[in-house]
Amino acid sequence: MSLPRLALLTDYPEERWPSMDLCAEMLGQQLQAGHSERFNAERFCPPFRRRLGLLPLLGRRSFGINADRLLNRMWYYPRAVRKNREAFDFFHVCDHSYSHLVHELPAERTGVFCHDLDTFRCLLQPNQEPRPRWFKGMVRRILSGMQKAAVVFHTTQTVRQEILACGLIDANRLVQAPLGVAAEFQPETIDPDPVASLLDALGGRPFLLHVGSCIPRKRIDVLLDVFAGMQSLHPGLRFIKVGGEWSSAQLEQIARLGLETALHHFQGLNRAQLASLYRRARLVLVTSEKEGFGIPVIEALACGAVVVASDIPPLREAGGAAQVYAPVGDVSAWTEIISQLLEGRRIAPNRADRLAQAEKFSWRNHAAIISQAYARLGR
Repeated sequence: MSLPRLALLTDYPEERWPSMDLCAEMLGQQLQAGHSERFNAERFCPPFRRRLGLLPLLGRRSFGINADRLLNRMWYYPRAVRKNREAFDFFHVCDHSYSHLVHELPAERTGVFCHDLDTFRCLLQPNQEPRPRWFKGMVRRILSGMQKAAVVFHTTQTVRQEILACGLIDANRLVQAPLGVAAEFQPETIDPDPVASLLDALGGRPFLLHVGSCIPRKRIDVLLDVFAGMQSLHPGLRFIKVGGEWSSAQLEQIARLGLETALHHFQGLNRAQLASLYRRARLVLVTSEKEGFGIPVIEALACGAVVVASDIPPLREAGGAAQVYAPVGDVSAWTEIISQLLEGRRIAPNRADRLAQAEKFSWRNHAAIISQAYARLGR
């Protein structure tokens, strides 16, 4: 008797959301490694079709790129799902922003992983995030898809409480499945060091590190202001930013603050390179004002790094007492806390506690929870 087939509906790689790609990859690996007797888990993602982005004028503008993203998400992907749905028994939408796919699937055998509620902010808090009518219509379809799913997974209790407070999903359909730490993120150094050549420009100088996108909720403006303040106190200090693309406003801020020579921006690093940066950094900074979880927190702690994070509930769930907290958006407080740590006037949580906190999170446990949930749906 053949095993049930579980489709993992992933983001288009062309969307370039490393955290979503990581979650899908780790889930697929762990389901194959530890649950192959229960399901045949298979990644499903149709080819990304380029249309407007190929046009001579539009292809060089964000309009053409974003139009192609919209077409693929809302038209081509749903058509591909509808065409192939009979080949699978269960369906797992790895990213809640693709929840409109549930409309093309048997909802009673479909689950969605809700990482946070940012996708739905224009509906839930329209005064804070005003959007045009067509955009809200698209988001309503995505949200209604998630609401149809038989099970909705979430990362933290914070996300669960937000979902319930907004009346989006019944509590009995919510399942917490914390994220994990990949094997590359460990305190032991690797020889040869995979980032040695990348750091030549630093000339051996100490550096602060931020990992993540440049979207507004990451508060990159605060990060840059804090680093500018640190430059006056510690002129030899450097700053490394991994991931994301600077916005025009951020580039203007970098120029205004005179940070061009002290700031180094890397993209497309593999996990071994990222882990090496975590191990080398004097401090890892997480300045976000909103998060669903905080993967960089647990990755950095797993590498033994000292983390300074915004004092918000999801980051406290991730870091516990093993990291240092600073008030959201308070540049003066951030600057003082970082100075205290660098100068030894403040003692960071000890290394053993940092490593122990990271050990609470595993992709194996993440996959086990999700596997059990789909097994229950099949009864």
